[in-house]
Amino acid sequence: MPTLAPTPSRNPATSGGSPGTGPSVRHLGPNWYAAVMGTAIVANAGATLPLAAPGLRTAYQVVWALSALMLLTLLAARTVHWIRHRDQARRHLLDPTVAPFYGCLSMALLAVGGGTLAVGKDVLGEPAAVAADAVLWSVGTAVGLAAAAGIPYLMVVRHRITVGSASPVWLLPLVAPMVSAALGPALVPHLPPGQPRETLLLGCYALFGMSLLMTVLVLPLVLSRLIHHGPLPLALTPTLFLVLGPLGQSTTAVNNLADAAPGVVVPSYAHAMSAFAVLYGVPVLGFALLWLVLATALVVRAVRHGMGFAMTWWGFTFPLGTCVTGAAGLARHTGLTAFGWLATALFALLVTAVAVAGTRTAHGLLRGTLLAPPPAAAPRPTAPRRTAPRRTAA
Repeated sequence: MPTLAPTPSRNPATSGGSPGTGPSVRHLGPNWYAAVMGTAIVANAGATLPLAAPGLRTAYQVVWALSALMLLTLLAARTVHWIRHRDQARRHLLDPTVAPFYGCLSMALLAVGGGTLAVGKDVLGEPAAVAADAVLWSVGTAVGLAAAAGIPYLMVVRHRITVGSASPVWLLPLVAPMVSAALGPALVPHLPPGQPRETLLLGCYALFGMSLLMTVLVLPLVLSRLIHHGPLPLALTPTLFLVLGPLGQSTTAVNNLADAAPGVVVPSYAHAMSAFAVLYGVPVLGFALLWLVLATALVVRAVRHGMGFAMTWWGFTFPLGTCVTGAAGLARHTGLTAFGWLATALFALLVTAVAVAGTRTAHGLLRGTLLAPPPAAAPRPTAPRRTAPRRTAA
């Protein structure tokens, strides 16, 4: 079974080290931002559901606050990582299986910012929530654009990509601008009327386009790798759910953009954007459900073959959350209760996935396995040296 690519160091996305060795931020990779994304999307997605039950809003606020605390903690730890372990950080950038996870930093900033405006405003007040979201959205978008251009550049000029090594992880830096496109429309009403609002709205459409077209180029490579080279290694199987990310997030984006369009662009454009939200969103969400079935079947197969916990399990979370927000958006624009029930069912799966991944991550941190250094490689046995027979005189 071929692996994704040879790596100069341990892949922090899939390895947890050995118990009993001390944890260190030296081995804290960018993939840890996926835990922030997966936690924040619970609050963001829950706020879009057509559910009204006592305590739900409070629960979303608690989850949002937890994700914000996780983000601050991780930003501090990653800063220490870059200051004290610059050599390891450089290895991560030059490692083709780790570098794409730098897209997670952008999406973590954006997800927490979106949650701040969606549910955190009840705690902070609307002016403070808008200001915080504006900062996080701006910084997250800038980081996402840098990752969307920089990681493919490294793949072309510095990484050694082997044949058949395409991975769903390659989508991470590419989907970051789509997250900006999906969450940017919430800031449109808070800008001055006229050019500022229209600029942000159409700028989000541009972010939507650049992410969508790059995703269209990469997805066939991922499917071709699966068909021609078989299933992914067990620990990487959960990354198949990452394909849901651009599908669900693009559906969310077109629906949110259509919501923000009235009064910002001319009525004919607003009407076209509303129609596009449905005509694009329904087929893409249909494909997302098909991929969900395929990915779930491969995950079940991997579990039967002994797949254990790894940080890749957070790949189950954020992509599912984008499908929740996408289905909820279609429920708003079509009026079909079927989409509302679909969003609710997917949200139940999301909460379950976050609970399992979060519990296993906390357990791994307490045991010291997730941040432990990789085990020392066993020395290769050397073959006995062959010597020529000594010639004797006649």
